[in-house]
This record gives sequence, C-alpha cells and structure tokens, in this order.
Amino acid sequence: MAKQAKKRASRKRTASRRPRQAPKMLSDLFLETLKDIYFAENKIIRTLPKMAKAANSKDLAAAFNKHLRETQGQVKRLDQIFKMLGKPARGKPCEAINGITEEGAEIMKDFKNAPALDAGLLAAAQAVEHYEISRYGTLRTWAEELGMQDAASLLQETLDEEEATDHTLSELATSVINLEAEADYPAAA
Repeated sequence: MAKQAKKRASRKRTASRRPRQAPKMLSDLFLETLKDIYFAENKIIRTLPKMAKAANSKDLAAAFNKHLRETQGQVKRLDQIFKMLGKPARGKPCEAINGITEEGAEIMKDFKNAPALDAGLLAAAQAVEHYEISRYGTLRTWAEELGMQDAASLLQETLDEEEATDHTLSELATSVINLEAEADYPAAA
C-alpha cells in the first residue's frame, strides 16, 4: 500500500510541473475551421478541372469552370482573413472534403460514358457546395461574434457565391441533367 501511495504522489508532482494549457476558445475554433476550409478550397481547385473534363454536358462543364474561377477568388479572401489574424495561410487535412471528392472520383470512374455520369458529377458537386455553405455560414457567424466584421464580410461574400453555385447546379439538374440521365430508363409500372 505504501508503494502505491508513493506512486500516486509522484504522479501528482509530475502532473503539477507540466504547464497548463489554456482553455480552447471560440477564436481557436475559428482558426482551426478556417484551416479546414482553406484545405478544402485548395482541394476543390485541384478537383474541379477533372470534373469539368469528365462532364458530357457543356453547360455543366461551364458551371464547373466558372466555379473554379470563383474558388480561386475565395482562397484569396481566406488569405486576407489569415493576414488579419496575423497567421500564416495554411490548411489542415479535411477528411470530410477528402471523402466527398473521393466519391466524385468514384462516380467519374464507375459511370464513365454512361448517361448518368453528369447527374452523378452534379450530385458530388452539390455535396461539396453544401459542405462549404455549412462551413462559411458558421465561420461568418463566429467572425461576427468575435467582432471581426471585415472577416465576416469576406466570408459572407463567399457564402453568397456558394449558395448561388448550389442554385445554379440545382437548376441544371432539374432542367437538363437528370432528364438526360433517365431518358432511357423505363417508366415504373
């Protein structure tokens, strides 16, 4: 018993010598989430040209190329926010965007030359948009709560673009892409 008491006392002394870590605050969460979306946007920049090339529909390819240009501008806005924070602009791996883009790559492979390819590409792109809309909405709200109005404005500008892209993709899906994907599908009895 005396040995166990000595071990406990020794652990307490060791633990008390370790520097205490400051509690994580909203500003820390904001920075970590900013790194996450920075990684995601740069991954999207590498992925969109592949999706545009794979698309059968010229309209869908054009939408992907337009969003590529917007995404490059969004990364520049993120660079500005990092600068406002006095932090280097760098991302941290985002498993969510990696998973979504992997699904898109599978669709390109599994549905190559199939009538449903564009519908699958469009669905993958909308999954990306919905992820981005969620992240940018959260970041904008946190920026406002942290008193970072300039950052909040930049994030709102990007959020508006993401929502507009999602709307454009929905219009393409319902007006053309999904109809073409189901053209040869027999109607259910």
